[in-house]
Amino acid sequence: MIEQDKKIQDIFVARQPIFDKYQKIFGYELLFRSGLENFFDQKLDIDFASSKTLLDTLLLFGIDQLTQGKKMFLNFSKKVLLSEVALALPKEQLVIELLETIQPEPEVVAVCRKLKDNGYVLALDDFQYVPDYQPLIDLADIIKVDFLLTKGHERKEVIRRSGDKRIKYLAEKIESYDEYKEAVDIGYTYFQGFFFCRPLIVSGKDVPSYKLNLFQALQELNQSYMDVQKIESIIMRDVSLTYKLLRFINSAAFGIPGEIRSIRQALLLLGVVELKKWMSLIVLSQIGSDSPEELLTNSIVRAKFCETIADQTKLKYRKYDFFLMGLFSFIDTFLNRPMAGILAELPIAADIKDALLGVPNDLRQVLDLIIMYEQGKWESVAEISNKLELGNGKILPNYLNAIKWVNDCSRAKI
Repeated sequence: MIEQDKKIQDIFVARQPIFDKYQKIFGYELLFRSGLENFFDQKLDIDFASSKTLLDTLLLFGIDQLTQGKKMFLNFSKKVLLSEVALALPKEQLVIELLETIQPEPEVVAVCRKLKDNGYVLALDDFQYVPDYQPLIDLADIIKVDFLLTKGHERKEVIRRSGDKRIKYLAEKIESYDEYKEAVDIGYTYFQGFFFCRPLIVSGKDVPSYKLNLFQALQELNQSYMDVQKIESIIMRDVSLTYKLLRFINSAAFGIPGEIRSIRQALLLLGVVELKKWMSLIVLSQIGSDSPEELLTNSIVRAKFCETIADQTKLKYRKYDFFLMGLFSFIDTFLNRPMAGILAELPIAADIKDALLGVPNDLRQVLDLIIMYEQGKWESVAEISNKLELGNGKILPNYLNAIKWVNDCSRAKI
């Protein structure tokens, strides 16, 4: 157990989603680092250490826990590629990303051909067309194009120049819906970036009528005094929500003996704070039912992560507020409205609203921590961790536990 804890402290892994054109999850790119310190032991070979870290992490935490059976994109340097460590990983899930620094030398091409012959999927990262790269292009299944570096007509030219209809193209660093739509229109198949987090704001737009009842439920749930009868009345207007709530509370996730048949009964068994938390989560899942699935997943991961981090600080008595902050961090995207307008209508604490609007405070620090972690900005993670007086070894276990918790919620049909 001591050895496992040490490995957890020395390893960091985050995941970034990759979507298909229907905004469904195709896979995750896993980002690794062996620690947050800005130094490396010069006695060690960095590529060897990198490949060992990669294998240790996947064996320690489990691929399925990180990817839920989806494709797993991993970066390979030249030395890691030539070590053939990829052959120790499942070909059904692995996508081998060849870093842009890798040259199409004979030994590189030979290993890539061996991996292809063994059924592995190859991707070229940060691709810009150069004729000399044709031997690797011929073996590639996926080509990743950075939309921040590649502009205008060149985004389409990459596909034309490569000239192989078998290859799928992945647009990365997509930051807006317009870029996503452009990539779809010119023939890209997969997409990576933060576009799904950005709401399509229409000035003056009100809450859609089919979501209004759900939004009213959120408003009532977050009143300082929770009127159970009123909440029960609002929820019972929505047959789907009533069914989902009762089914979830009666699931194995709660382990409550007997059957719960009403919100009042749930209140007696769970208590006000826990009932608010679970009902907010379920209501938000209904509000976001027409949004990309990963958006809801990310909201819940953030909620659980923020709650558990809060539990390790002086603000542990406000765990529910941290949970709520994480849960609502994408609510503007769910409702396609500006965050400020939504928060003006929700009776939640002023510092939660400030945090969600980007105002620096104790809550915002924790939200920034998970955002930086998601993006693999490890130096920022280290800086915020130090401010919160959190040891490096606490971040990854909380992140992985949050993912596991969401997976458990999903199995319970939230």
